[in-house]
Amino acid sequence: MDYTAYEQMAETLKTLAHPVRLCIVQGLYRQEQSRNVSELQECLELPQSTVSQHLQKLRAAGMIEAKRHGLEMHYRLKDETVKRWLSLWFPEPPEETGSASDTQNGQKGDEPA
Repeated sequence: MDYTAYEQMAETLKTLAHPVRLCIVQGLYRQEQSRNVSELQECLELPQSTVSQHLQKLRAAGMIEAKRHGLEMHYRLKDETVKRWLSLWFPEPPEETGSASDTQNGQKGDEPA
């Protein structure tokens, strides 16, 4: 493997290293269908603007794609490498342990890293 491949892998891992983004991609992977921002926002219990910021970062990294359905944008996971990683990291559906806002020590994920 050449050094460029390692750099690309490191960038992908950096993008996934935020708990909100990891939750988003894992949720899209588990659902196997596209979801809109409102559906993701309800699941994460975070403001829609925060979820949108994280979705934009995932889109910029090429991990997810968006398609317009009427007035809504629907997102789906498209990166096959990330799908393989998620199948290893999350072999079983996770237990409900609280919302994203509960797990960030009061930070609520307002600032994408």
